[in-house]
Parts: sequence; C-alpha cells; structure tokens
Amino acid sequence: MNFFLETIQVLLLSIWYNVESFVYLLVPKKKKNVAGELVLITGAGSGIGRLMAQEFAALGTVLVLWDINQEGLKETARLAKTRGASRVHYYLCDCSDKSEVYRVSDQVKREVGDISILVNNAGIVTGKKFIDAPDSLIEKTMEVNIMAHFWTYKAFLPAMIANNHGHLVSIASSAGLIGVNGLADYCASKFAAVGFAESVGLELLATGKDGVKTTIVCPYFINTGMFDGCQTKWPSVLPILNADYVAKKIIHAVLTDQVYLLLPKSMYLMTALKTILPMKQGILLGQYMGAFNLMDTFRGRTKKQE
Repeated sequence: MNFFLETIQVLLLSIWYNVESFVYLLVPKKKKNVAGELVLITGAGSGIGRLMAQEFAALGTVLVLWDINQEGLKETARLAKTRGASRVHYYLCDCSDKSEVYRVSDQVKREVGDISILVNNAGIVTGKKFIDAPDSLIEKTMEVNIMAHFWTYKAFLPAMIANNHGHLVSIASSAGLIGVNGLADYCASKFAAVGFAESVGLELLATGKDGVKTTIVCPYFINTGMFDGCQTKWPSVLPILNADYVAKKIIHAVLTDQVYLLLPKSMYLMTALKTILPMKQGILLGQYMGAFNLMDTFRGRTKKQE
C-alpha cells in the first residue's frame, strides 16, 4: 500500500473510531457473558481483591484466589460463595517469589484448569521517600507490583493465546501515570505495570490474537486502608475513592472490554495536561493539586485491617 492510500485509510478509520466513541457515550456497550470463566485474582484476601471476587462470583464465574493471608482467603471464599460463585478455589501464594508463582500456577492448572481471566491485583506500598526506603523494601515493591505480572502472564497467557480467548486485567494506579512526591518506588512499579500491560496488549494485536483482551486500571487512592492517612487537597476533584465503587467499575470495564479505566474521570484530563503543558507549568499544577504533600500524613494499613 502506498503512502497516499495508507494515509487516507488512517484518516477514515480515525473518523470512524471517533464517531464510534461518541455513540458509546450515548448507547452503552453490550456486556459479554463471563459465566463459567475461570478467574484468577491475586491479592484476593482483602480490599479490592475481595470485592472483585464477590462481583465476579455474582456473574457465575469459577474463582481462583491467591494471597499470602490464609484467613483472608477463607473469608473471601466464603463471601464469594454467598454471592453465587459456581466454584471457589484458594491458594497461598507469595507473588514476590517467582518459583512460588510458577509452582502454584502449575497446581492451579492441574486442579482447576486454564485461567481465562487473570487479574493482577496484589500490591504493596512502602510510603517512604526514596532516600529513606531500605533496599529490601524497594525490591519487594518491584517484585510484588510488577515482576509478579511477568510471571503470572508467563504461566497463564500461553493457554489464552492458544484459544485466542481471555482477558488480562492489570490493577495499576494513577501513580503509574503521574509521579507523586514520596512514592518513587511505588510510582516506578506502577509505571512499569502500565507499560508492560500496554506492550503485551500490542503484541497480542500484532499477532492476530484479538480474542485476548486487556484492561489497565489506574485509580486514585482507594479507601481500602492501603493508603490510610493520605489526604487529598481538593476532594471534589480528586476524591478518595470508595472501594465498592471501584470494584464495580473494574468489573464493568472487563465486561465491556474497556482497555483503560482511570478513576476518577478527572484523571483523564490531568493525564492529558501532563503531556502537553510546559514542564514548569505541569509541576505548578501538580503542586496546586497537592501532589507534593499527599504522603505527608501516610500511615498505611494496620495489622488489624489486614
């Protein structure tokens, strides 16, 4: 195809995609049926992981739950069963340990089957400035928040590719789009999670495996306890998000094959402004929005909350 014809094709398709997006603002997308699908959720013992498990359970899926907290897993499994999950399986798994991820993955494939919806949700935050964070905590942050994604994809993506069917869900963060003072290691891990998920999504499309969908979730702080103590300067623009609301929005994004989910909606504008504003103006805007002081009163999740 020559330059002229390819350019015309791109322009016409661009117009069509914009019209399509506008139509979807008025007419909701049809939701896909996930009943009977095998859904694996990491970090399922509490917080958003537990809430997503309950939402998926109500859709008739088979749940596979991973966490390092056995009591938390048992409670999530119990709640999922009350919501209608056809089957619930749970496994102790430290996602920061590659060999353990592969070992438990093999066990899941033997005992349950091939996972068709993978939700990488497990995450940790040190809450320390980079210069004060011990090396061991920085390494743990990277191992849990991003390296675990590599190992779970390696374990479960081949079957999805073979069947040209599946869904990869990455629970990243708005801190994976915009840097935040006091969250250097966390931001690095979440920027990596976004880039990794985007790249694998493109690989799948380039090889014709368009039946394997991807959803990248980038929420602001959620009231799960993970970021307890953090304050938002302008709650009407950047509210601390309700966990139930976020879980429902994630499930809706999966059911409608939404590639990117940013919460709240103001994050779409802020992310766009970051890319077009002069650097000094971008820093000024970040300071105005409170990005310099978000972590000043950070406490984090307590043992009781876990």
